Amino acid sequence: MSVDTRHVPPAAEPPAQSDSPAALRSPSPVGSVERRRLGPASLLRWLLLLVASVAFTYPLIWLVSASLKPKSQVFDNRLVPETVQWSNFVEVWNAGPVLRWLMNSGVVSLMAALAVTFSSAIVAFGFAYFRFRLRGPLFGLVLATMMLPGAVTMIPVYLIWHQLGLIDTQVPLWANNLFGSAFYIFLMRQFFLGIPRELFEAARIDGCSHFGMFRRIALPLCRPALIIVFIFELQASWSDLLKPLIYLQTEEYFTMPRGLKQIVDGFALSGEYHWEIAMAATLVATIPMIVVFAFAQRYFLEGLATTARQG
Repeated sequence: MSVDTRHVPPAAEPPAQSDSPAALRSPSPVGSVERRRLGPASLLRWLLLLVASVAFTYPLIWLVSASLKPKSQVFDNRLVPETVQWSNFVEVWNAGPVLRWLMNSGVVSLMAALAVTFSSAIVAFGFAYFRFRLRGPLFGLVLATMMLPGAVTMIPVYLIWHQLGLIDTQVPLWANNLFGSAFYIFLMRQFFLGIPRELFEAARIDGCSHFGMFRRIALPLCRPALIIVFIFELQASWSDLLKPLIYLQTEEYFTMPRGLKQIVDGFALSGEYHWEIAMAATLVATIPMIVVFAFAQRYFLEGLATTARQG
C-alpha cells in the first residue's frame, strides 16, 4: 500500500540568522557586560594592591640585581646593574659543593613535608571522626603546644637525638615531623569535619576499616588541605637554618642554608667579603621554591579558598 505524499507540506526551515553588521554589533542580553567607570574606592583599592605588590617583589628584584653586579656595586641600590657580571654564578659553584647542598635540601624538605602531612592528617582524622571522652580537652592540649617557643624544647630534643647517636646526620632535620604539627592538625581537622558523616557510616556498613575510611574517603576529599600542608612544610624545611646549624658538622650533609652560612663564614675568615657571590648563591637557593610555587599555585589558592569556606 503506497502513501500519497503530494499534499504533505514541507517542513518549516529555521529562520536564517542575519549576518548584517548591525546584528553582529548588537550584544547578547545574557552575555553583555556593563562597563563601569572606576570610582574613588576602586582606584584606592588598585593603588593599595600596587603598593603591596611592589613592597613584596622589591626584595627579590634587588636580589637578582645584586647577584649580577661587581663587588664594588652590590649595595648601590640600582635595580638595573650598571655592569652585568655573569661570572658571579660561576664562582658560586667554586665556593662549595652547591649541587650537593641543593640535593640535600631537596631530600630533607621532601621527607619533612611527607612526614608532617601524613602524621598530621591521621591525627586530625582521629579528632574529627571519633567521639570519645575528653576529646575536646585533648585537642585543646594539642593546640596549646603552639604556644611553646622552639627554644624551650631545643636542648631536650638535642639530647634525645644525641642518645640515639644521630647527631651529624640528616635524620633529626625531618624525623621530628613524624609526630605531626599542632597547626597542621587544626587545619586538616576543619576539613575533615566538613565531610558528611554519612559517607563514613555507609563505608562502615560495607565493612570498611577505620584506616580504609581515612585512605579512601578522607584523604581524597581533603586534597586541597594536604597540598597546603605539603607546600608550607616544604618551604619551611627548605629555608630552615637553625636545625642544620645545630645537628650538622660535616660539609657533605649540609643543606643549602647551612652551606650559604659556611660561604659567608669563609669570607669572614679570609677578611674579604664577596657579597656578590653570596647574593648569587642566595638566588640559586631561592629559585627552586619559586618554581614549586609557580607549579602548585592553582592548588595552593584552591586550598586557601576551601579553608576560608570551611572556617
